[in-house]
Amino acid sequence: MSDAIRRPEPSPDCNFCPRLHDFIASWRQREPSWFNAPVPPFLPVEGIASAKLLIIGLAPGVRGANRTGRPFTGDYAGDLLYSTLLKFGFATGQFEARPDDSLQLVDTAIVNAVRCVPPENKPTPEEIRTCRQFLTPMFDQPESLRVVVTLGSIAHQSTIRAYGLKIKDYPFKHGLPADVPGGPTIISSYHCSRYNTNTGVLTTPMFHDVFRLARSVIDSAG
Repeated sequence: MSDAIRRPEPSPDCNFCPRLHDFIASWRQREPSWFNAPVPPFLPVEGIASAKLLIIGLAPGVRGANRTGRPFTGDYAGDLLYSTLLKFGFATGQFEARPDDSLQLVDTAIVNAVRCVPPENKPTPEEIRTCRQFLTPMFDQPESLRVVVTLGSIAHQSTIRAYGLKIKDYPFKHGLPADVPGGPTIISSYHCSRYNTNTGVLTTPMFHDVFRLARSVIDSAG
C-alpha cells in the first residue's frame, strides 16, 4: 500500500482550524499563485518507510513553505537546515529554495507539527492539538526510524505527546538526546529561525552538533 494511502493527510481546504483556514484564504486572495494549503511532508524518494531520521518543525512560514509547498523552502530557516543536511549526508543535490530544485532527502523526512501557516508564526494550543492527528501517524510507520529531531519547544512537546509520553519526563533542551521506549532517540534543538540565529540563541556549530549526534546514533544502529 502506498504512503499516500497509508498516511492520513489534511485536505487542501482543511477547515479543522477555522482561524488557520481563514488566514490561508486571505493569502489565496492576495497571492493566488502561491501554494496556500496544508504543507505535506517532504519525504525521501523511497518514501516514509525508508526514513531513519525524522525532523519536526513548527509550522510553515507565510512566505516560505506556505508559498512554495515544501517544508523549510523559501525562507532563512531552510538555508541553514538544508545546508546542514547536505553536510551530514542526509540530503543530496543542490538546495535552491524552490520545490523543483535538485535537492533530495536521504533516509530523512521533514514535517511540521502544524501543517497550515499560522498568523505571526504562532499556532494556538488547540490548533497544535488538532493537527497532531496528522503528525502522529508519521511515527507509526517507519520501522527504520532511529532519530527524531525536534526544532523548537512546541515541535518537541507535540512530538512527546504524539508518543503518549509526559513532557516532564522529556524536557526540551538543545542537544539533549532521549530514548523513547521501544522507539527512536529524540534530540531537541532550538529552531533554525533567523531570529534565533541573529540573537545568538542558535549558532551554526550548535546546529551542526545536533545533526552530528543524529548521524552518530543512526550509524551506530547499523
